[in-house]
Amino acid sequence: MQFGIFTVGDLTPEPGSKTPPTEQARLKATAAMAVRAEQAGLDVFATGEHHNPPFVSSSPTTLLGYVAARTERIILSTSTTLITTNDPVKIAEDFAVLQHLADGRVDLMLGRGNTGPVYPWFGKDIRQGIPLAVENYALLHRLWREENVDWQGRFRTPLQGFTSVPRPLDGVPPFVWHGSIRSPEIAEQAAFYGDGFFANHIFWPKGHFQRLVELYRTRYAHYGHGTPEQAYVGLGGQVYLHRNSQEAVRRYRPYFDNFGIYQGGPPLEEVMEETPLTVGSPQQVIDKTLSFAETFGDYQRQLFLVDSGGMSLSEALEQIDLLGEEVLPVLRKEFANRRAAGVPDGPTHAARAAQASEGGVPA
Repeated sequence: MQFGIFTVGDLTPEPGSKTPPTEQARLKATAAMAVRAEQAGLDVFATGEHHNPPFVSSSPTTLLGYVAARTERIILSTSTTLITTNDPVKIAEDFAVLQHLADGRVDLMLGRGNTGPVYPWFGKDIRQGIPLAVENYALLHRLWREENVDWQGRFRTPLQGFTSVPRPLDGVPPFVWHGSIRSPEIAEQAAFYGDGFFANHIFWPKGHFQRLVELYRTRYAHYGHGTPEQAYVGLGGQVYLHRNSQEAVRRYRPYFDNFGIYQGGPPLEEVMEETPLTVGSPQQVIDKTLSFAETFGDYQRQLFLVDSGGMSLSEALEQIDLLGEEVLPVLRKEFANRRAAGVPDGPTHAARAAQASEGGVPA
């Protein structure tokens, strides 16, 4: 089981302030969070991709390359790489370079994003979102596995004998998660290729994501990759911790009220009841996170959003420390004890390279 944090890279002013951090300060803070996550014992750091204000996360591989030079162990990932508007050739190249420089500590989550205007900014038609996701990944999948690619599709110029460079480290492509909030077609795509499926699992009730995960597991088995229980599932989540649960709610409420996606919606207590948002003591976070396996089955990766609503860097680092010190050891032990036999570990480059060297097909 892999545990980590992710960020969307928003430039939100602190509660009570009208001035957001500078873009440089936010980027440096994001890198500092990744370094602290490794120090706290977490397994994964992930960043989103946005190309519009109020975000600064427009170039995830650049940011992750900077983080790679400052870390040694943590897996570096994305919490969305836009498969619809990025060219598959450039994705193949950028992540292969990052994979080499980070000694394999790289994977990525592909998605369509949630910003409609991004499509015309990159010359694409939002009405073709699903076909773009399907076709672009079909090409990306081949670019990492074939040295001479002939390709002709609907959405880009043809390729003839094209070789993407550099080739994947050890001949093993980065592991791919397909992320979705609402699209069964993406769950189907993940299952078809035997890749991972990541359910965002924030902002919406669990039943919504449960249906997508169940579809993915069923179709994963249908395509012959293993049993439904052996499919690779990742979940999002959102937490705010304090050793005293009442104090956690008091401290988090200004961030909740300041976070654009929650403004005008149900109150904090209702959102906590209806969604995976957990605000409380370490034990409350442990209990709610453990309940996810009851809903979704055994899974491989849990990522938490910890820096939303204009939270300062110092407080975000405190949240990471509390996760590492008081939550992570218990979750590791409990998930391991409860996990059924035959459920695979979270994917790593080392394990996948070893499998490939033995003649197997890396997960």
